[in-house]
Amino acid sequence: MGFKCGIVGLPNVGKSTLFNALTQTAAAEAANYPFCTIEPNVGDVGVPDPRLDRLADVAKSAAAVPTRLTFVDIAGLVRGASKGEGLGNQFLAHIREVDAVAYVLRCFEDADVTHVEGRVDPIADAETVETELMLADLDSLERRREPLAKRAQVGDKEAKAQLVLIDRALELLRAGKPARLARVGAEEDRLWRQMQLLTAKPVLYVCNVEEAAIAGNALTRKVQERAAAEGAGCVVISAKIEAELAGLEPEERAYYLEHLGLKEPGLNALIREGYRILDLITFFTAGPKQARAWTVTAGAKAPKAAGAIHTDFEKGFIRAETIAYADYVGLGGEIPAKQAGKMRLEGKDYVVQDGDVMLFRFAT
Repeated sequence: MGFKCGIVGLPNVGKSTLFNALTQTAAAEAANYPFCTIEPNVGDVGVPDPRLDRLADVAKSAAAVPTRLTFVDIAGLVRGASKGEGLGNQFLAHIREVDAVAYVLRCFEDADVTHVEGRVDPIADAETVETELMLADLDSLERRREPLAKRAQVGDKEAKAQLVLIDRALELLRAGKPARLARVGAEEDRLWRQMQLLTAKPVLYVCNVEEAAIAGNALTRKVQERAAAEGAGCVVISAKIEAELAGLEPEERAYYLEHLGLKEPGLNALIREGYRILDLITFFTAGPKQARAWTVTAGAKAPKAAGAIHTDFEKGFIRAETIAYADYVGLGGEIPAKQAGKMRLEGKDYVVQDGDVMLFRFAT
């Protein structure tokens, strides 16, 4: 699995159109009225990576299996969603389950597509979404704090540690700031994640534009400035173009992209930004049956990478036979790479590098 990305935004900003295009399905009804998404739609897509196809060619693999990215399309949020307005409150729980949150922002003018608040202002839209998520986090933490404080008073060490984190988050939220701004130490990370705060997740701003503005416009530049100031991700995508691309054959898609002056679909840029803000990397396995891509967090050690394939691999990890991607394809595969001395035996402390081609040895 690559990562799970929740798609949120106000009604009629193009969320469902984008979701349908990205997953190449019609699972979410895209209509010009609020709340057309009444169930959280989930779709998996293969993560495009040209290295995988090249690796499969060199390894003469029967199949190339990409790592997967899951999109979760969540009902349009409106002002007051955290208090039950609209349908958004029903779906806040689904945001807690994702790794990152994509704020889809309307950056196009169209008199035929109504805006729930009667104006086109992506920054205001982002602030509305952020405020509702902060209010939901605030309510959740305030309800949790009292029983946790009672446990801490009688000496519960974990409750004390949780209380410290809750108070840290509450201080930010009460000041109108998202929980992701909190400083969390490595030893606190497990408890912090268990809190499942909506505003603790990395944010990716998705600027939905009309075809003519695919290179950006005045509205997208405002969003890009906000993203840069926050250290958030930002991509400019035309949901309409992505929807058209989704219905084309590969050759037609390549021609259409060239006609538009684009090097790749917006999906690719979205995935790259998602990987960047989540600090993810890809490693590969390759053999006659299949070449396959896998995703781990940057800094992961070899046993953790083995565990991405199967938990037994991590438990019984012995070593990893590792070849850098450039050496694998440049020298013509596993055997030539070994003969050239480019295959390394790595132990439990080895930090996996992006593009590593790995074979794990483990005890059963």
